[in-house]
Amino acid sequence: MLKKMGSLSTIWLMIGVSSLILFICSSVRHFLFQSTALDLAIFDQAVYLISQGEKPISSFLGFHILGDHAALVFYPLALLYKIYPSVYWLFAVQAVALTIGALPIWHLSRQAGLKDSQAVAIATAYLLYPLVFNINLFDFHPEVIAVPALFMAILAARKLQIWWFCLSILLACGCKAVLSLTVAAMGIWLLVFEKRRLYGAIAIMSGIAWFMFATKGIIPFFGGIAASVDRHIYRYSYLGHSFPEMTRNLVFHPQVFLGKLFSSGNLEYLILLVIPVIWGFSLTAMTPLIGTIPTLAINLLADYHPQKDLIHQYSLPILPFLFLVVINSLATGRGWLRHKRAIVLWSLIAFLALAKYGHFLGKYLSSLDTWQATTEAVSQVKTQGSVLTLDEIAPHLSERKFINIMSPESPDIDFTNFDYIVLNTRHTFSREHKKLAINYVNQLKNHPKFHLTFERNDVYLFQKNQ
Repeated sequence: MLKKMGSLSTIWLMIGVSSLILFICSSVRHFLFQSTALDLAIFDQAVYLISQGEKPISSFLGFHILGDHAALVFYPLALLYKIYPSVYWLFAVQAVALTIGALPIWHLSRQAGLKDSQAVAIATAYLLYPLVFNINLFDFHPEVIAVPALFMAILAARKLQIWWFCLSILLACGCKAVLSLTVAAMGIWLLVFEKRRLYGAIAIMSGIAWFMFATKGIIPFFGGIAASVDRHIYRYSYLGHSFPEMTRNLVFHPQVFLGKLFSSGNLEYLILLVIPVIWGFSLTAMTPLIGTIPTLAINLLADYHPQKDLIHQYSLPILPFLFLVVINSLATGRGWLRHKRAIVLWSLIAFLALAKYGHFLGKYLSSLDTWQATTEAVSQVKTQGSVLTLDEIAPHLSERKFINIMSPESPDIDFTNFDYIVLNTRHTFSREHKKLAINYVNQLKNHPKFHLTFERNDVYLFQKNQ
């Protein structure tokens, strides 16, 4: 018992240290003006507006935040903003959500009969899994909360704790509508292979019901036409230009997608996913991967590279099931590596090879020469007035009703709709953005309704005349 308590204390220490590291990393990235409007400013604005009792209409999307992905989890998150409105709450929640998954991993490992040292090693491998570190650096995404929720659902099912199970799957579904498909797939695995028939049935029915309710009810109701028309259909345009056409091609013309499915890009993606934990894979332990089928299908069929890497959020729902395979494999005496030191060493090498910590020595320092000027310009936005700015500056000013970013795709804009315009003409997302920013500065210098209140190092703040 004392040994078990010591092992559990180690897990809590690892979670605490890892949470602090992730929080510091995401905060430093934001501090250096490397976070982005899409998606951090979108979510920060929505949570802020909810906390103020306002309708969370995203000025970036043009509709209610529930019309985006039916993410109800933003409402409880707003309670934190009631204490003090700050985007750093999102970084803290994300850091804790990503690392707390080590706790149910430890419990699942011990429940499966693994030694304390193996349970700690698997939890360590999870914390060192490159996606955990990388997604923490990519703004904020509510689906990070679904990762520990899925782990807890599986643990609750194995312990026959039905209320914890129901609460966990509700939380997972409330993070993003599409995650309900993962919940349903998990239900099939629980029903068929884990012999948890009641739990499997609940997950299947809940997942399907929530997906239908969210996509046919919540999203169209709150998002209107702008949200109802699938904004991501371009990622699958090779299959057709509408869902009925895509379905017909998938069923009657498999050659349309088979070439895309069995591509070198998809092979590379699968290798990236598996290589950090390949040491714990065995054929007899693969059944949990049923839970990954919806996410893998969506990602493998997409003609969109961010869905096929270990940087963006799209692969997060796969994580719990990868580590279930590892636990099941080691529990039956299989797997290439079964000793703590070997597992930790492999995981550390994978982390060093695939984690993006190097950005702090290069990419994130690229605009350091204008950091002080940008910070001062942002600090001079004194009111809750509307703002037009750049993608990288927007998350620092998004706690207001109206803010938008300039876009080369829509260059014609009425400046008078804004009270403040903050631009950096030295560092922009692309050459097109830089050209447009310079053009805007030249126009605003001669605009009768605006005056230049700050200029330094190619950073400009214009304010509408009172």
